[in-house]
Amino acid sequence: MSKRQSSKHKIDRRMGENIWGRPKSPVNRREYGPGQHGQRRKGKLSDFGIQLRAKQKLKGYYGDMTEKQFRRIYAEAERVKGDTGENLIGLLERRLDAVVYRAKFVPTVFAARQFVNHKHVRVNGKVVNIPSYRVKEGDVIEVRDRSKQLASVLEATQLVERDVPDYIDADHNKMTATFVRTPSLGDVPYAVVMEPNLVVEFYAKN
Repeated sequence: MSKRQSSKHKIDRRMGENIWGRPKSPVNRREYGPGQHGQRRKGKLSDFGIQLRAKQKLKGYYGDMTEKQFRRIYAEAERVKGDTGENLIGLLERRLDAVVYRAKFVPTVFAARQFVNHKHVRVNGKVVNIPSYRVKEGDVIEVRDRSKQLASVLEATQLVERDVPDYIDADHNKMTATFVRTPSLGDVPYAVVMEPNLVVEFYAKN
């Protein structure tokens, strides 16, 4: 489990973008960075800086992921045939915590990690408590019976700021979701522009 304790709001402030599209993001009120020097004029980023920010934004989006975990996923995306950037997005979206978040069983990706850790989720009828567990096409993800009436779950299904993407077939009456297919970048409903091609460039040079 990641030891990083920085809050989700700090990620938004550091990136200068509301990366999850949340109404309560501090970036909605102030677009400058955190800390006493946050309002200083921003210098122009170098190519390295632009690539690093793209990597930090994508890595931060998926919650408590360490650099080691992210690098391992990237290495796998590189080995698979096809476009590395698209492969990276597909692998990230196949994480169980990402699917739980996309299905709107929880309000945030951070809550999704905790929800899975606390054994609230079944995959194909079996309890899985590993957030990084990789689902396959056709897998059925279900909220356990004892967890279906949790207030946080019921509230999350009613969130209007995001919809369930079409590569996940969710039934909020039964609290089940089927992972229909692995998405491409254009299928994923990111609230901001993600640039996996810059992530590929970053790792190619570092």
